[in-house]
Amino acid sequence: MSKFTHLPLITFEYIINLECDFMDKYNIEEIKEKLERCKSMKLEDVTLDDVDEISSIKIDRRKPSNERILDFLTKVKNPYIFKVNGKLVRIRFSDTDKTAEDCLTRVLENLYR
Repeated sequence: MSKFTHLPLITFEYIINLECDFMDKYNIEEIKEKLERCKSMKLEDVTLDDVDEISSIKIDRRKPSNERILDFLTKVKNPYIFKVNGKLVRIRFSDTDKTAEDCLTRVLENLYR
């Protein structure tokens, strides 16, 4: 089991409200507007052309994790909906004790019954 699956939930909103020395490199108001607009989008209203292929988003792994998240939020068209191998994927954050690993395991178990 990965040590990262038990970290507390860190949402995009949490990241943009941090006070870090690298925050001045980003237009936080623009990111906030994008998050608000994209959060409410329905998957059925999105076409494959409306979103990015996740593998095409290049993020510098040498940066701190919070800054990598800000880079992602800046570069991606929609941080909540994107393509993985040409398929639309939507992510959501929820306030729960379930880990990401628990959720993914459940999805895979349901897919491969």
